[in-house]
Amino acid sequence: MTAPRHGHGTPAEPALRYGFGTNGFANHRLEDALTVIAGLGYDGVALTLDHHHLDPFAPGLAARTAALARRLDRLGLGVVIETGARYLLDPWHKHEPTLLAADGRERRLDFLRRAVAVGADLGAQAVSFWAGVRPARLDPRTAWDRLVAGCAEVVEAAEKAGVVLGFEPEPGMLVETVDEYSGLAAALGDPAPFGLTLDIGHCRCLEPYPVPECVRRAGRRLVNVQIDDMRRGTHEHLEFGSGEIDFPPVLRALDEAGYRGLVAVELPRHSHDAPGVARRSLDFLRSCDPAVHREEEMA
Repeated sequence: MTAPRHGHGTPAEPALRYGFGTNGFANHRLEDALTVIAGLGYDGVALTLDHHHLDPFAPGLAARTAALARRLDRLGLGVVIETGARYLLDPWHKHEPTLLAADGRERRLDFLRRAVAVGADLGAQAVSFWAGVRPARLDPRTAWDRLVAGCAEVVEAAEKAGVVLGFEPEPGMLVETVDEYSGLAAALGDPAPFGLTLDIGHCRCLEPYPVPECVRRAGRRLVNVQIDDMRRGTHEHLEFGSGEIDFPPVLRALDEAGYRGLVAVELPRHSHDAPGVARRSLDFLRSCDPAVHREEEMA
């Protein structure tokens, strides 16, 4: 990445690469969403595979993926694959079935294998996924065993495709924290493709450590970053400045860790004002960027 510029009247280059999630553009066609995201100056996109955004179950997936790869290249956008579509697999139940399910678990595995294949064809930075919520009647041991077995199958697919996985700890799910992710990675034998997706808002919501410390604890395993504001104890993705996170130390921790993947804005409930939210978000992140603060300190 280009080093920050410090000439008189010349703004510093951003230290980090910023993206925006297509789940925050649910009312846009994918091509239009990409045009807006690129036009605002983002470096990449976090693409949630869904029925309206590169449906992985519709006919002609390979051809549609190839066309999308060309489009991303023309726009200069990097990409991360996200798999958090709410009703893609079950029109009645949000995010179901998961890797923990007794019935329908193979549908989730099929979806994740398709996501890995799409990630390979797009040259994605990572393919992100999570555990799922443990059903009330399912005992913790069985849930854990199903999760480990399912993740092992996804890891096998990723190894064959040469794709990096980013497992996301998610509030309310079987794996909620960075430490629990580490336990899962250990149970899998610490495979190289099994990286970590870190949602900055989730860190404030429930992690026992300060948010910058969560970044440092992620260490070498960090392959994907989602970013949003949040309040302690409430899993609600908020626009920057609406929650409790102090962002300059967080971005500085990412910079100091040498993370150069996408830092993608994750605001899935803001599609009603997607272009405005995306514009405000990028302005905010650039104002907090470590390169800006280094330039101020040298002035």
